[in-house]
Order: sequence, then C-alpha cells, then structure tokens
Amino acid sequence: MLSDIDRKSIVYVARDLERALGLSLNTSNYYIISNFSAFGKRPVGGRKNVLLIKSKGILDTRELLNRPEAKRFINHLKNPQILVFKPTIAIEKICADNGWNLLNPSAKLAARVEEKITQVEWLGPLAKKLLPPFEIKECGKIKWNEKKFILQFNFAHTGQGTVLVESEKQLDEIKKKFPNRPARVTKYIEGPMFTNNNVVWGKKVLFGNINYQITGLKPFTNNPFATIGNDWALPHKILTSAQKKQYEKIAQAVGERLAKSGWKGLFGIDVIMEEKTGKLYLIEINARQPASTTYESQLQFNCHSERGSHRRGISIPNNQSLTTFATHLLALSGAKYQGQKLIKIKTGAQIVQKVGAGMKNLSKKEIKEIEKHEFKILEYNNTKPESDKLRFQIGGSLMKKHNQFNEVGNFLAGFLGKF
Repeated sequence: MLSDIDRKSIVYVARDLERALGLSLNTSNYYIISNFSAFGKRPVGGRKNVLLIKSKGILDTRELLNRPEAKRFINHLKNPQILVFKPTIAIEKICADNGWNLLNPSAKLAARVEEKITQVEWLGPLAKKLLPPFEIKECGKIKWNEKKFILQFNFAHTGQGTVLVESEKQLDEIKKKFPNRPARVTKYIEGPMFTNNNVVWGKKVLFGNINYQITGLKPFTNNPFATIGNDWALPHKILTSAQKKQYEKIAQAVGERLAKSGWKGLFGIDVIMEEKTGKLYLIEINARQPASTTYESQLQFNCHSERGSHRRGISIPNNQSLTTFATHLLALSGAKYQGQKLIKIKTGAQIVQKVGAGMKNLSKKEIKEIEKHEFKILEYNNTKPESDKLRFQIGGSLMKKHNQFNEVGNFLAGFLGKF
C-alpha cells in the first residue's frame, strides 16, 4: 500500500544538482530544479522530471524559484511540495507568495539551533553536558590565559564565524574590532572529528552512520580547518563500542530536543574525540540536510535491495530499511513512522579538491586514470577560493588513521601534487 507521499509531487530546488540526487531519477512524483551544467546534463539526459536552468551565472535557490520557467514547471504539477537544501526567510516568502507548500522546517528554528550563542540557549541543560567547556562573553572582556581557544560569534561577520585564537596579539585585534559583540569562548580540543546524519520522524530519532570527517589535508585544500571529506570505514577502526554508544546518546539527546521544538527530517552533528581522554564532545549541530547525505544514500542504495521500490515511488513497505535521503523525504512529507530503520554501511569515502592558489588542474588523461581505480569524479564550475572544484568518491576507504591517508588515499593525493 502506498503512503500519502506518492500522491504528492515533491520538487527539490537546489543550486547544486548533486544535493537532490539521493534518490533514483526514476522515482515517481519526484522532480528537480537546478542549474544547467556539464555535470548535470550527464545523469539527467533529457528527463522530463528535471529542469536545468541556463543562465549567465550560477543561480542560488531563491533565484531559481523566482525564474518564470521554474514557476511554470512547478505550477504544472499536481499538489507540488517544495524541498530545498537549506531554507531562508526569503525562500519561505517566495513559496508563500506562490501558494506552494515548503516541506522544510522553519528557517528561524534552524538558525536558532545552528548559531553559536542561541544554540546554547536552545540546548538548555544539555549545553554543559554535551559541549566542550565554554563561556559566553563580550569580546572586550575576554582575557588571554596562555592557552589557545575557539572563539565563535553567533553567526559569521566579515568572514569570521569561528576563529582559533592562538596568541594574545590575535585576541587583541578581535577585541578592538568587536569590543561589545558577544562570543562563545570554548576550550580547544585536539583529536579526530566525526559526523553523522540523523532523521527526526515524528517523535522518533533515527540514528545514522558515523563517518570520519577528513579535515585540512593537503593537497586538497590550503585551509587546515576546511572540511573536505568523509570516510565511513575509519570510525569502525578507531572508535570503541563504548564511544559509539556515547556518540549515539549525544545524537539522541539532540534529536529529542529537536522533535520537541517541532523539527522534522534530517539533522547532522559533528563530534570530536579528545585524544588525551577519549571523551566525545558535541561541536556542531547542522539543522538541515548535511552535505554528505547524497553520497551516503547512494552507498546505502547500492548495498541494499531497496532499488526496486525507488522505481515505483518513494514509499517503502513497513519495517524495511531505508536510505537516509528517502527517510528525510518521508519524515518531511508527514508519512507515518512504522518501524523503519536507516541502512547501515561500514565503508565508502569521498574527498573534495578545493579551488585555491597552487591547486593542480587534472588533465583528461589523469582523470581517466583515476576513474580506472573505481573512483567517481564530479566536477564543479566554482571559482571562489575554497569552494568545491572536484569531488572524488569511492566505495572503499581513503584513511589509514586520523590525518593519515591509506594506500588508496595516497594514490589519489599523488595526482594532485606534493603533500
């Protein structure tokens, strides 16, 4: 029996087509609007359920929704339900003005959960239990105690949202620039970072697969703090059973609080393991579809017999395991939870080469050579420094241990330059 979701037309509007590819393009009643690109043209291949808009530049989600061809595409559908990667007040207004139902939870709630000072207020008593030791102060009142620390504003200002403060001189410059601005001052924790994608479905919190967050490694980025990839195999090598249980408790606590706040669908958490003690701390809450969702769902899809059901529609028989992306859509669409679980995976990895000075441009010959080793390569049209340039995906692992590539990772890095 099909759920109510199959009587709705879900339209995913996304700046980057990749965000919407968590389902097979054969899925009935699933539609996509995105920017035209060489990458997008290949998988879409003239399908009528996908609209790729050509323009002089890359359009963001708000601009895509405002295009006349997008409006015609949506209004031609029966009972259209709009889905976006990350909602904003402007996107909510466009949908309201056009009489479209936006499936995403409110942008105001998402901001409250994600922003660094309102997050502490929203977490309430959980803040002291889950976060690393912290305090909230006006910048002018912060004192240097000879130890580096993390300084975070409620949201980014002039490119400065999160700063690793390593000297008194650096702190003094921030104090002069923002003397009265409140900031969260957090103990600097050293150790590997992990992340995972979870889903709030009604009152239920579905715990997702933990992956290791690849951060700052050359020759993929010039920024030592940039998140550049995910490895789903490494956590099973370096986290103990007790640490995995502690991680799940953190995710459940955040998810239950989100459910009480009226949240539904995906959320991600970033967790760091302190090397000295092995203790896990909550670092980030992503109140939206995390960027790794699409590839994780493709890995789940490939290793499970769920494929046939996608061709029929989004709904899945009761008690069957689901991909993270499909679960997100079902939760947002108001389908009744009936004991479904997320598909477990223990391998798979992806890593991104960023745009930046000194970054090598791979030749077509080099790309073909990499693809021979079972890599899938996605190309982007971005030019802004530290934006995505190339994404490499593989069904195996890239990491040997924290901050160290395995043989496969070294093979790939070798094509991009010295490291």
